[in-house]
Amino acid sequence: MDLQLDNRKALVTGSTSGIGYAIAHGLAAEGAHVTITGRSDASVQEALSRLRQALPQARVSGIAADCATAQGAEQVFAQLPEADILVNNLGIYERKPAFEISDADWLRFFEVNVLSGVRFARHYAPRMAKAGWGRVLFVSSESALNIPREMIHYGMTKTAQLSISHGMAMELAGTGVTVNALLPGPTRTANTEKMR
Repeated sequence: MDLQLDNRKALVTGSTSGIGYAIAHGLAAEGAHVTITGRSDASVQEALSRLRQALPQARVSGIAADCATAQGAEQVFAQLPEADILVNNLGIYERKPAFEISDADWLRFFEVNVLSGVRFARHYAPRMAKAGWGRVLFVSSESALNIPREMIHYGMTKTAQLSISHGMAMELAGTGVTVNALLPGPTRTANTEKMR
């Protein structure tokens, strides 16, 4: 398959493992220059090594930054001012009884899962529109529509991503930039294995 991504710059947040890593791998295989992110330099370098081993011709780079924070986002923007493809994959989840979810938990989930993607889209999407082409993806979840009883705070953030992607798509209509949300179902990753 040729998705015509040669020379396109792609940024995938939260991409040293799991779904984010798989997306970065797929984009790199299609010829995009992919930048991955992770919170530690060690995790970023390990993921880059795996990508380069799997795809020797891949053009990949990495940035170690906490993309859940405004400061971390600014670190990424300083190193990668523009991107053609933005995949907002960064996210956290946990199981917790509904009435044990504290204010701090609610705010933390909103900051990481929702506001981080807003920050990145707010930076990159206007630049894409000016260039006349771009793709913004929010990795939501089927939990956005089928809220898990044991992860209501997680489900809320995934529903919010649907609203944000829909609103931004309308805002960018006619610019050559598309905004969409992906709704994967349960996915086996190293982190989900720990929750079993």
